[in-house]
Amino acid sequence: MRSSAASSRPFSRLPAVGNFLFRTKSIEQILADSNHPEHRLKKSLSVWDLTALGIGGIIGTGIFVLIGTAVVGDANRPGAGPGIILSFILSGMTCALAALCYAEFAAMLPVAGSAYTYSYATLGEFLAWITGWNLILEYGVACVVVAIGWSGYFNNVLKIIGLHLPAWATHPPGVDGGLINLPAAIIVLFVTSVLVRGMKESARATGFIVMIKLAVILFFIAVGSSSMEPANWTPFMPNGFQGVGAAAAIVFFAFIGFDAVSTTAEEANNPQKDLPIGIITSLGLCTVLYVLVAAVLTGMVPYQQIDIHAPVAEALRVAGFRWGAALVATGALAGITSVLFVMMIGQIRVFFAMSRDRLLGPWLSAVHPRFRTPHHATWVTGIGVATLAAFVQIGEAADMTNIGTLFAFVLVCAAVIVLRRVKPNQPRPFRVPFMPWLPLLGMAACLGLMAFLPMVTWIRFGVWSAIGTVVYLLYGRHHSRLAEQDVSTTGSDMTRG
Repeated sequence: MRSSAASSRPFSRLPAVGNFLFRTKSIEQILADSNHPEHRLKKSLSVWDLTALGIGGIIGTGIFVLIGTAVVGDANRPGAGPGIILSFILSGMTCALAALCYAEFAAMLPVAGSAYTYSYATLGEFLAWITGWNLILEYGVACVVVAIGWSGYFNNVLKIIGLHLPAWATHPPGVDGGLINLPAAIIVLFVTSVLVRGMKESARATGFIVMIKLAVILFFIAVGSSSMEPANWTPFMPNGFQGVGAAAAIVFFAFIGFDAVSTTAEEANNPQKDLPIGIITSLGLCTVLYVLVAAVLTGMVPYQQIDIHAPVAEALRVAGFRWGAALVATGALAGITSVLFVMMIGQIRVFFAMSRDRLLGPWLSAVHPRFRTPHHATWVTGIGVATLAAFVQIGEAADMTNIGTLFAFVLVCAAVIVLRRVKPNQPRPFRVPFMPWLPLLGMAACLGLMAFLPMVTWIRFGVWSAIGTVVYLLYGRHHSRLAEQDVSTTGSDMTRG
């Protein structure tokens, strides 16, 4: 009798030479692997924990930093001006379509791995690998960027209170006389040590930080609204829809994080019910807050004068609220910390899932005997991110993160449609409405945002994917669990023959 992993393959009739590209992992095997004692993670996350992780991952660098570039523009794209309000709505709606697909999968397949695992169950091993490879790009680059951004805000807060760190300790080699970005490395290693000790502890820390940054954002909206001038909203779209679309493609970075909630599925107490709530609630709340912040910011300051480095804090300073600017800078520091927590959680869980399937070395899926966390994957991620954050300056990284994420969203939307056809009777605690139209619309919206990204980003994305393909062909396809099953199945068939 053939393995269940090989059953119900939508591509099973393809020529044998390409079968390894399209072999899928059955839902039953995915769930069984997640419950194996060797790889079982501790369940400890409530619906509030999941929602807080979503908000913690979403609100951070995007709203406190990138909104300035999106409004004003840069050498690679026109700015949206006050039309940034529409840009946030456009990106939020695109993410909402993908979020519905994530919610269906997360409730049906409450396992680590997120889009990687969903693709493995539907689109085949190769596309699952490419998805996981690009999730590594999404989370890995985001972690480094966020850590470097945290260091910058930390130095600003120190300056506000009259303290100054030496330049050699706050910049990488070759930048302003720097030798190492110590604050960036230290915050990464601190977050790593917390993550090793357990998800509940990490969720508590994230939940506390989320309350701080929500209070800061509400403060900005309340105080800033008193200084708004309607004349600043004219012209509303100075660069037309091209500017709005280009800005939507970059502020998409501000929404990344809700998908990381699905990577914690194995650690949720009631994943079938709580994961959809956590994903959709966090995204919906953050979208509303983003639109309000965008409206207040562009109403306070003429869009040409918005600071691209610290737009929110600087807008308050220009309006005469210097103490408010200091408060926002402190809140931004807290907000960026929670983003680092969530992005590292996502990176670690993707490593863990791919390792459990043997597409990466099995050492990465080892679980700590006491804390029941993937401690090897955690330390590999932490040391790698800390090293890069300490010694590297990364430019245009937000675009690279965005294209990797949008690609994953496209595949998740496609995977929902495929699985509805292949497994129509599979229990689904949450179902995407209006099938297949909403997933198709989600795919189109994601591809549309990708089209607004600069050509250099597409070239880098192609190079990264090509490297991933080589790694898969040389290692992954030979060592995966499904490859082992194919070998054993072939051997038994030959014996019977």
